[in-house]
Amino acid sequence: MQELQVVYPSSGDQDTIPSAMFHEILPVGMLACNCSVVGDDQTKEAIVIDPGDEVERVQEILAKNSLRVKYIIATHAHIDHVGGLKKLHDVTGAPVLMHEADLPLYQNLASQAAWLGVEPPGLVEVDQFLREGDRLQWGSLSLEILHTPGHSPGSLSLHVPGDNARIFAGDTLFQGSVGRWDLWGGSEEQLLRSIREKLLRFADETPVFPGHGPSTTIGQERETNPFLRGR
Repeated sequence: MQELQVVYPSSGDQDTIPSAMFHEILPVGMLACNCSVVGDDQTKEAIVIDPGDEVERVQEILAKNSLRVKYIIATHAHIDHVGGLKKLHDVTGAPVLMHEADLPLYQNLASQAAWLGVEPPGLVEVDQFLREGDRLQWGSLSLEILHTPGHSPGSLSLHVPGDNARIFAGDTLFQGSVGRWDLWGGSEEQLLRSIREKLLRFADETPVFPGHGPSTTIGQERETNPFLRGR
């Protein structure tokens, strides 16, 4: 595995996010995974989160906005979130990042594809494993890595601090629901603990962008999500 200097430990609350943030969501693939492109309008550096499929559409967004991909991040390694990793890496050269605990899932994409009845996508080497508390920087933007297992062993949520604060929750938390835990490596206990300890600590107004479906806020889910009442 290539050793990259792409993460560093979280160092507190000194970060300020300027207003010049680009964020576009593309539901991609047969399971409509929310792929996010997040860019710094000044430096034109960007990250792509969960390119599960339809990489050509992602490329169109990048080209239209003159964005250069610095990192490709998988919140977890289910096929609908990682099916386009290799294609996007091949066309951008950007490193691929995920949590090490989901590497077995990623290495078994062929089995996942067979379960869905689709052709398996190609695999690419994972350039860097992300850990709790790591931080990524692109342009003037940054995000903090939260390890939120339960949907899968290596599920991640990504917290952007500052003026444009938001959480990319992968398949951990949805509007009015939570991620399923009946797939390989899933755990209901872990999932609900991850949400309670890692996500519900943020302010109620914090936007949440799930891996599927519409966005929500921490406060809305704290108040109305049937899985989280009383938590």
